Amino acid sequence: MDTVIRTLRTIIPKRVFTALQPHYHGMLATLSAVWYRFPARKLYVVGVTGTKGKSTVTEIITAILEEAGYTVALSNSIRFKVADRSEPNLYKMSMPGRSFMQHFLSRAVAEDCAFAVIEMTSEGAKLNRHKHTEMDAFIFTNLSPEHIESHGSFEAYRDAKLSLRDSLIASSKSDKVVISNKDDEHGVMFMEVPDTIERRPFSLKQAEPYASNDRGVLLTFEGTSMHSPLIGVFNIYNILAAATFARAVGIPVDVIKRAVEKLTLVKGRVEKIDEGQRFAVYVDYAHTSDSLEKLYQAFPNERKLCVLGNCGGGRDRWKRPEMARVAEQYCNEVILTNEDPYDEDPEAIVQEMVAGMEEKEPTIIMDRRLAIRHALTKARYRDVVLVTGKGTDPYIMGPKGTKTPWSDEQVVREELRALLDKPKEGDAGRDRDVQ
Repeated sequence: MDTVIRTLRTIIPKRVFTALQPHYHGMLATLSAVWYRFPARKLYVVGVTGTKGKSTVTEIITAILEEAGYTVALSNSIRFKVADRSEPNLYKMSMPGRSFMQHFLSRAVAEDCAFAVIEMTSEGAKLNRHKHTEMDAFIFTNLSPEHIESHGSFEAYRDAKLSLRDSLIASSKSDKVVISNKDDEHGVMFMEVPDTIERRPFSLKQAEPYASNDRGVLLTFEGTSMHSPLIGVFNIYNILAAATFARAVGIPVDVIKRAVEKLTLVKGRVEKIDEGQRFAVYVDYAHTSDSLEKLYQAFPNERKLCVLGNCGGGRDRWKRPEMARVAEQYCNEVILTNEDPYDEDPEAIVQEMVAGMEEKEPTIIMDRRLAIRHALTKARYRDVVLVTGKGTDPYIMGPKGTKTPWSDEQVVREELRALLDKPKEGDAGRDRDVQ
């Protein structure tokens, strides 16, 4: 089917193909909903949207619900999980199209899941992939510029997100709830719903007193102190979003605390890679300048070596120099590399990033593995190496739909192991930096 779609793209004029896409996906969503007998109506469906934090919030919600004893289905950028069975998301999209979502929900029904927790995106909404996924709860995390070239403007991007809220409004479910980050300037807009829908805003102020360091975060929720190994103030927001939802469905605070403290890792999201080295290495998905900045701010006192190629081909060219500018501001060394060039020249993409740097000279290594190796080799005791842009993405996307299997985590582990086995020159008689 993917081959057919790519062929049609070459035959049909782009403007016509783009105009037809939403109708095509909407039709297939309707047909599959009928085929699977509208499975969303038999589940409590939670939709999570925003620019950042969606995957993490869905993971925290799932952890809380399972701690409370519920059987859960989860769909996000990282993985698909139905009850006890989990598989990685290899689609390079958070909301796969055609009949995927209805099939996923039907599996959840078949496995007696009580809840389905779904990451919902503007691209999915634009293409009607969310149709007939009737929600009981809708969560908004935050909004910042992203996918501008795809949507045409920030306002169109925002409106695509708002159409997901409208789906909650149109849902036939009763006792619906919307949860929104009121610290975000768009948060109030996402709570503009009829009075029949419960509104539950959340704010960082609710977490006071809170603290964040390289060992995680400490926060207070409804008078209960809890510690999470997840790093960064942005993860306090993610925990608040999930905890606010949990309280809306009657889950006690002590259950929320247990789940939050047990969840030690969200794959590809500030994921610490430890092979026994004496410096820290993290892999993260950060794909906007704002998320990149918040990641770097989570390590304020450490010397940072930053590997990034966070600007995929064919999209959002405007953010390329901005991403590099942020890296220049916070990183001691910036290593620019390849990510997902698609049909663009990867070296041209990197040069557009270089244009955003005025003071530091970046190291450019187009081979992503070699770029990671370079950063690890140069890291010293207590440094932090941050490899950003892909997270759990399973491929490097090249021209004409080509896919090169890839894992930032696995490559980092392989390179660390090789480095640990190979002493550096001049290390005789003293501790090696990496051990």
